[in-house]
Amino acid sequence: MSTLASLTNLFSGGDLFLILLVILLLFGAKKLPELARGMGQAIKEFQKAKDEFSDELHKAGQGDTKPAPPASTIAQTATRPDPNQAATPGDKADQV
Repeated sequence: MSTLASLTNLFSGGDLFLILLVILLLFGAKKLPELARGMGQAIKEFQKAKDEFSDELHKAGQGDTKPAPPASTIAQTATRPDPNQAATPGDKADQV
């Protein structure tokens, strides 16, 4: 708890002004807009990735409620190849 209190005291009005002044001196006035723009884009990309990840988790949670097809249906479709599909060069069909 004391760490949080010390961080809030660090970013009070005078200290924050001093930190911003040091950043201005280090990077220069021309680089600050570019730096801020880059930070804004990084935050935007992070938010987008976070939203996509939460959407995927939500979709995966909804997808688990579907009943699984019977095992006999899976075995039948796996053993019979589709006659309409052409054999690819690496298939065992052309190695006969």
